[in-house]
Amino acid sequence: MQSIKKSFEQLSIANYLLKWTILVSPMAIAVGSIVALFLWLLDKVTQLRWQNAWLLYLLPLAGVLIYFLYQQVGKKTEAGNNLIIDEIHEPDGGVPARIAPLVLATTLLTHLFGGSAGREGTAVQMGGGIASLFGRWLKLNQQDLRILLMAGIAAGFAAVFGTPVAGTVFAMEVIAIGSIKYDALLPCLVASLVANFTCSTWGIHHTAYAIRFTHAGSDSLFGIDYLLIGKTVIAGIAFGLTAFLFGEMQHGIKDWSNRLIKIKWLIPALGACIIIGLTFLLGTRDYLGLGVYSENPNGVSIVNAFNQGGVDSWSWLWKLLFTAITLGTGFKGGEVTPLFFIGAALGNTLAWVSGAPVDLFAALGFIAVFAGATNTPIACTIMGVELFGGEHILYYAIACFMAYYFSGHSGIYSAQRNRSSKIHHLK
Repeated sequence: MQSIKKSFEQLSIANYLLKWTILVSPMAIAVGSIVALFLWLLDKVTQLRWQNAWLLYLLPLAGVLIYFLYQQVGKKTEAGNNLIIDEIHEPDGGVPARIAPLVLATTLLTHLFGGSAGREGTAVQMGGGIASLFGRWLKLNQQDLRILLMAGIAAGFAAVFGTPVAGTVFAMEVIAIGSIKYDALLPCLVASLVANFTCSTWGIHHTAYAIRFTHAGSDSLFGIDYLLIGKTVIAGIAFGLTAFLFGEMQHGIKDWSNRLIKIKWLIPALGACIIIGLTFLLGTRDYLGLGVYSENPNGVSIVNAFNQGGVDSWSWLWKLLFTAITLGTGFKGGEVTPLFFIGAALGNTLAWVSGAPVDLFAALGFIAVFAGATNTPIACTIMGVELFGGEHILYYAIACFMAYYFSGHSGIYSAQRNRSSKIHHLK
């Protein structure tokens, strides 16, 4: 009887996998396709901005336009990623499908005119909007809709970064601090794989990063370089504090601007004017847009942060300030790619100060500041393996876990629930 019972259990699991493969695959194909379109358009608007420097002067008008678009069309979609997380915790009518085209258009406006923003938020919101639409079409119950929304997050994340395993874990880990519910594991994995494959099929190529550093046998004991581990621990603390600073600054700018400025459309206009002023103060446009590449081959960028002398000592702080102002005053996009920039630039600086390998520490900062800001250390450790290879996974884990602890209990997503204190005695 016991063996028969186990056979039925395995049959139920197979049925569950088949059910969710059928449910999430069309949604993931749609998400992968729209993310491919988004990435293609994002590259085009970035090239256009590089070729027409005067577009920066229109950033205040773009901010006002974005404000009125959300006032007239967006309604509750203004909450962005937080809306999707809230819907997963407490379903309340679903995520409006209009969030996808609206965030796509407003993110492109932000980048075209020089706002410092990312792309993950856009991809995740499009994934959530499309997943919610499919859920309504299929008339899913609340539990199944919750899982489908998580699969939508996974699909958007995986497609935009080319990291399907990290996308799977991120969708489950980002919902609540200190808690991962594995009931969505298979749907999220299928959605991530299908969306990533679909995006790649459309001809989208993600940036390739490489760590050239390898361990020298004479410098390690039993294959472990304890001095480098010590440096990684200290760097991880710095990455976590930087993530905390970013989150507090972004939320602070948003809160204070809404308190002090009564005419709300002036908020993005004033934020844009500050961005223009800072650009002229620094004499560089390297802190505008995504920052993966610079219009100047030798400029400050994520890619160049992996090289000795590729960034300035305070590049990380300038990018943090530009992005916090851009997103805190109402422009659209995402935080993650700017967090990559901030982390990689800070890692480069810390490597120079401590005598650590520049490319390794740039990679550690790349994933660890993101881990601290989103409270997703496991997903970010896996992302390190997917992006940079698995040789240095021990250092990825140390940096991400330290950043997670030292970033505090807040983060860039205010809707994220706090299921468990990071330190037991703080409960």
